[in-house]
Amino acid sequence: MTAAEIVKQLKPLGKDSYKKVLLNHGVKEPVFGVKIEDLKKIQKQVKKDYQLALDLYDTGIYDAMYLAGLVADDLKMTKRDLKHWVETANCAAVSEFTVPWVAAESMHGRELALEWIESKKESVASSGWATFSSLVAIKDDAELDLAELKQLLQRVQKTIHEQPNRVRHVMNAFVIAVGGYVRALTDVALQTGTKIGPVTVDMGGTACKVPYVADQIQKVQKRGALGKKRKTTKC
Repeated sequence: MTAAEIVKQLKPLGKDSYKKVLLNHGVKEPVFGVKIEDLKKIQKQVKKDYQLALDLYDTGIYDAMYLAGLVADDLKMTKRDLKHWVETANCAAVSEFTVPWVAAESMHGRELALEWIESKKESVASSGWATFSSLVAIKDDAELDLAELKQLLQRVQKTIHEQPNRVRHVMNAFVIAVGGYVRALTDVALQTGTKIGPVTVDMGGTACKVPYVADQIQKVQKRGALGKKRKTTKC
């Protein structure tokens, strides 16, 4: 299937009620309002398709961009592809989920995450921190640079409250991810969360709240799931 054929399939699947929810959460037009469960049906048909993912993303249609992340052949994604995606991400749902998911499972995740967190562009910096969150979730601890992650936790502790809105949100999520997925750093992440305290983020009038670090890590602890890795962060 081509991107044009898939877009033709997506359009009638859109629901106005879900589209309103997406718009309320900062998604930008054009958007059809296709539910993720329906996108996943198409994902099952396509499986992985490198070029199709690139073409879907370049439509600029939110539903197609999200689907692009699901069907991307991550290992074939080049740095140029991923940089193009991060620069053209048009809303937080894409820059903080779709792009980081694919970047983390590519060959360039850590390298690009380090580059992106230095960006002055809020959406790009957000992608960088979210990529690190995905990396700690899917990579064995032996593949992670624990000293580097510790330094990043210290950086969050010192700078989170000075950061742009969405960067504060993903930095907070990064601390939770490290605490939940990297057992050797759980205590450090808990200490970091205590020191940074509540994080204020403008959620754009939605009912969404910023999770408190300690509460989230302790929930993982109570489930006996500390350090339990995921096959993928895509969902």
